[in-house]
Amino acid sequence: MKNSVLIREFVSLPPEAQKQVMDFVAFLKTRYPEKQEKKQKKSHSLEKEPFIGMWQDREDMKDSSEWVRNMRQKEWSGNGLDEKNSPGYGHSH
Repeated sequence: MKNSVLIREFVSLPPEAQKQVMDFVAFLKTRYPEKQEKKQKKSHSLEKEPFIGMWQDREDMKDSSEWVRNMRQKEWSGNGLDEKNSPGYGHSH
């Protein structure tokens, strides 16, 4: 059966029957799980990406949170921002 015919038949059913079809499809998917091949192809290890570890030798980035805080402080104080225009103005910490 072609997909277009199947879709046309499905759409012609009343909403309750469409729900039953969807429930049956969900049931069939549990009985016939995807092949392992497909699942393995979809999984992707970030560890193999070239960008992972690219800054591992940079001493200034050993603590990434501290590095971000320092960069923000430099940018926000170095661009002539006064207290009123600085990010977080008016928020209590």
